Amino acid sequence: MTQFKNENLKFTLRNKTILKKWISATINKEKRKEGDITFIFCSDEYLLHINKQYLQHDTYTDIITFDYSEGDSAQPISGDIFISIERVKENAEKFSTTFENELHRVIIHGVLHLLGYKDKTKAAKAQMTSKEDYYLKQLK
Repeated sequence: MTQFKNENLKFTLRNKTILKKWISATINKEKRKEGDITFIFCSDEYLLHINKQYLQHDTYTDIITFDYSEGDSAQPISGDIFISIERVKENAEKFSTTFENELHRVIIHGVLHLLGYKDKTKAAKAQMTSKEDYYLKQLK
């Protein structure tokens, strides 16, 4: 079950039902089962604190994904996905796209991490971007 929450800021996510269906369809298409996934929309400072506390990184980021899945592909995927709304807004401007499109990209990016996709190498990042693009088209 997918949930959306706010932490440390006021933010209203539009089209929650459509987004939940899109996330479920993505997980199904990847031949996995959906467990408990919580998206937490927060401020830059809140996410920076999480980044320092849990990952020992002193940098701003748009997303941090905590995977609670058991690692067995037969098990449902579960996790918490923290998204900085401020960083998404800034990146939308930087990449000349809409806030909504950038937010959707970051949302599906987090889901793809829960599905086991990585983005640390050039090849893995290219595959992640390709998957993001594919699933963003499914939302339209």
